[in-house]
Amino acid sequence: MKKYMVLYNPLSNNKKGEESAKEAEKVFEDGEFSYKSVLEIESFKDYFNELSSEYTVVLAGGDGTLNKFVNNLNNEKLTRDVYYFPAGSGNDFMHDVNEDGTLKYIKLNPYVENLPTVEVNGKKSLFINGIGFGIDGYCCEVGDELRKKSDKPINYAGIAIKGLLFHFKPVTATINVDGVERVFKNAWIVPTMNGRFYGGGMNATPGQDRLNKEHSLTTMVFYGKSRLSTLMKFPGIFKGEHIKHTNAVTLIKGYRIEVSFDRPCALQIDGETVLNVTSYRVYH
Repeated sequence: MKKYMVLYNPLSNNKKGEESAKEAEKVFEDGEFSYKSVLEIESFKDYFNELSSEYTVVLAGGDGTLNKFVNNLNNEKLTRDVYYFPAGSGNDFMHDVNEDGTLKYIKLNPYVENLPTVEVNGKKSLFINGIGFGIDGYCCEVGDELRKKSDKPINYAGIAIKGLLFHFKPVTATINVDGVERVFKNAWIVPTMNGRFYGGGMNATPGQDRLNKEHSLTTMVFYGKSRLSTLMKFPGIFKGEHIKHTNAVTLIKGYRIEVSFDRPCALQIDGETVLNVTSYRVYH
């Protein structure tokens, strides 16, 4: 009988991670399933070396779980096959690599090598999907506060709409990509993307290929003086149609990217919030 070791994050999917991970039993071949929390694993490299080869490894969780996994690996090549089963609340990574929804799980190995580094407030970390800076970071900040008060699912789209209409003040963004500097006034979001999707289904950079051989990244700038006009264009981001508004959206492809704001804002890395940020750097 086939043996599976399912590594799950109990904090995923609004703290329903273990329950969601057990859904894997419905999509993998019949076998014997064992479960272990990723919070109990200090080093994935050591754990995989010690785990019997008879086990097929499945990582179950969301984008935050993937972020913790790749940072623990620190760009070291996996020594065994690892399969990913999406069990989070957003699952942007899975949406990117399986947009038509036909796959229930994927082999993770090719997606966790040669990942980019982001440096924020002096701390370096890898990311698998993208860096959000601006109203997307604000949404994560507000969502974190709401999560402390209730276990109800967070409506990030609703937070974004209220932010666009009332609460979030746009910034002046200075963007340096491979030595070329540009300044954008009234910037609302300035993500740098390794994949296409982030923020629970936003197709921020439709042309970005996370497996491109050059390891290039795409920075997207969404800007505009009018709150109402920006709000009318914003929903197009969920289908990647926002890029048609060339007077409000600019895409910049490159390798070494630095983004600075003229005031501190919240930033998110694969959905994890960092507060009081004025700049970030991204590079391979």
